[in-house]
Amino acid sequence: MSKPKFITAKEAAYLINDGDNIAVATFGCSGTPEEILMEVEKRFLETSHPKSIGYTHAAGGGGFAATKENGFCRCEDHLAHTGLMERWVCSHSACSDFLTEQLMSNKIAGWNLPLGTLLQVYKEQARGMKGALSQCGLNTFVDPRVDGGAINQLAKDSKEQFVEYIPDFRGEEILFFKGMDLNVGWMRGTKADKNGNISTDREPYNLEMLTIAQAVRANGGKVFVQVEEVVETGTIHPKMVKVPGIYVDYIVVETQPERRLSTTGGKYNPAFTGEAKVDVSTGADVIPFDGVKVALRRTAMEVTLGAKANFGLGMPQMVGSILAEEGISGALTLISESGAVGGVPAAGINFGAHYNVESLSDQGDHFNFFDGGGLEFGAFGLGEVDQNGDLNTSLMGGVLKGVGGFMNICATSRLAVFIGTFTAGGIKTHIEDGKLVIDKEGKFKKFVKKIPQNSFSLKQAVHDGHKILYVTERCVFVGTAQGLLLSEIAPGIDLQTHILDQMEFKPIIPEGGPKLMPAELFQEKWGGLKAYLEAKGAI
Repeated sequence: MSKPKFITAKEAAYLINDGDNIAVATFGCSGTPEEILMEVEKRFLETSHPKSIGYTHAAGGGGFAATKENGFCRCEDHLAHTGLMERWVCSHSACSDFLTEQLMSNKIAGWNLPLGTLLQVYKEQARGMKGALSQCGLNTFVDPRVDGGAINQLAKDSKEQFVEYIPDFRGEEILFFKGMDLNVGWMRGTKADKNGNISTDREPYNLEMLTIAQAVRANGGKVFVQVEEVVETGTIHPKMVKVPGIYVDYIVVETQPERRLSTTGGKYNPAFTGEAKVDVSTGADVIPFDGVKVALRRTAMEVTLGAKANFGLGMPQMVGSILAEEGISGALTLISESGAVGGVPAAGINFGAHYNVESLSDQGDHFNFFDGGGLEFGAFGLGEVDQNGDLNTSLMGGVLKGVGGFMNICATSRLAVFIGTFTAGGIKTHIEDGKLVIDKEGKFKKFVKKIPQNSFSLKQAVHDGHKILYVTERCVFVGTAQGLLLSEIAPGIDLQTHILDQMEFKPIIPEGGPKLMPAELFQEKWGGLKAYLEAKGAI
């Protein structure tokens, strides 16, 4: 068989042509072939080529706080130059500061599509198809009856659209997601043998490397892989090969290992790859006793012992600390969209990695589990909520964040809990004598008449038979076909001044008023979660 060529990152950059459509397998900084992107940027700044490229990835492809390290940018921010990138079709941009600026200033046409659905599109392209059918995104900003995922005027004015609405497909509404005509694949591995077989021993995720390689090859394109080292053929165990050499055209052996980040949060950590085990029994954060802790406790009460669960980024991740505090941290199987199952999810900019991970699936295969309704419990961030119970988490304060895997996961979770403070921007609370006290109200209302972008459709979730809750420090809402039902209120909270006056619409109030949230949540020492869940029963 023909063997791949071993080339430098600079040579790889000069093999990219104007107008190429590039797919990269990445999750933050993980998987990013940093040295190739650096050389593409350098070439463009020196020659104005390549130009007008299309760029797509499923998960976020940026470095968050690592973006401007020592004057360097990282990941896709290398490509955030006017003229270099023309089209961006991805799920998440919040981790890419420079690119987000370009998108929001209308210099690059951008489409924001769900993470899992993009993975599905790549799989279909690998089979020679043009795209994929999915109900994910119906009645949200991804629906072409709204914006079709277009996030700026350049995209809205473009003749190139990526989502089509089909009103009757075997009796169901459905969306058709079209992919770019991919002709370049970028990815990163650990080892390459001389036949081009790629392993990912030191990577925390498998991602969608093979799927992208197959999709690009099916379209007659070229696949580039950056690796740490080259080894003799036959020295990589066949089961450790993640991309067979038959799909690989060019291999770049990195020369700047200091630029490689295993996760966005740092260098290689063997506890993220299964090479080592660490003690995480004492690692849970101690959460101050205030309104946030009340909301976290109330969310934890919705858990079912033995459930397969996903905690979103930010406040939802803190639910795990409540479980640890209550002595039941191992009661759930925690699953992240990266493909990691089991162990303890890492927080912050290590999001997606798991300490003591039990298994790592390819990300595309992993999303089959989510889309197929396998998730039994999910806790997600509470962004903005409108009078229909729909949520915005993707365009906050006029700044694009991106929908990421949120749209796939929360829309298919059998029980989805959206958790957050009732208002935003400086809210302060404390507990006194078993009652919640609002010391300082937040500057911004979260429950508003109209949201700028619809990332979650309550109507669709109710239609699909899912249970939806909205949990805050002062009250709990249930999502219904008629909108938000105010089901619980915290002791010490006045319905009118603390809830209704802080909303731009009036929720449904049950006859007799909402019931009180459980009094034990407002005690500094709880210790009752395990008994409560055992009484509720396991799966």
